Amino acid sequence: MSKQQEWVWGIHAVGELLRQRAPQVLKLVLLAGRSDERINELQALAREAGLTVEEADRRQLDRLAEGNHQGALALCDVNFGVRSEKQLTAALDALGDRAPLILVLDGITDPHNFGACLRSADAAGVDAVIVPKDKSAPLNATVRKVACGAAETVPVYAVTNLARSLAALKDRGIWLAGLAGEGAVSLTQQDLTGPLGIVMGSEGEGLRRLTRDACDYLVSIPMAGSVSSLNVSVATGVTLFEAVRQRSS
Repeated sequence: MSKQQEWVWGIHAVGELLRQRAPQVLKLVLLAGRSDERINELQALAREAGLTVEEADRRQLDRLAEGNHQGALALCDVNFGVRSEKQLTAALDALGDRAPLILVLDGITDPHNFGACLRSADAAGVDAVIVPKDKSAPLNATVRKVACGAAETVPVYAVTNLARSLAALKDRGIWLAGLAGEGAVSLTQQDLTGPLGIVMGSEGEGLRRLTRDACDYLVSIPMAGSVSSLNVSVATGVTLFEAVRQRSS
């Protein structure tokens, strides 16, 4: 296998790959002898895409995958699906007068957190997820497995200079709400309607200074218990769905 290729595994992740990005799938391998509804659906998607399905026993699949493969693996190019700043501009232009909902992840390095954030972004109907090219988890097999297919449905844009990209969003009239424990306004009290970018910091340090300075306001999640903070992926889900609640009411 080339260093520019990697295996993606799991029924949901492989299924969304075949639905959304079949031309980028180089090889599909399924567990030999398995025949059920979910595997049969993958075989049908492969036939539609003109892909030949290979079969292997469980031991062979275990050697290829780093996690629970559920009997399905696909070989793809590394970091396929990550989009550019130019594509971000075009995507925002295409929204027209519709108020976008954007998620900005400033330095999420744990692939499990990244995948969980993408899953929440998909469920919340986020238009774009923006990450820095450096100091961010790559869109790898673990991220795709945790995201359960959301990595193929939510557009992810990697930018060279996050502070500059945030300034460009503000120039478009998009307000930026940064989540921070010391935020002066409670998440539930802040107006999250209209063109909005929700900005989340890294697992350990939170928002970097330049990112924090770029935000129009800082909000905090009200905490009733003894725990002082939430995991970043959980906090992302809470924040996104508060925005969804406000925007749909």
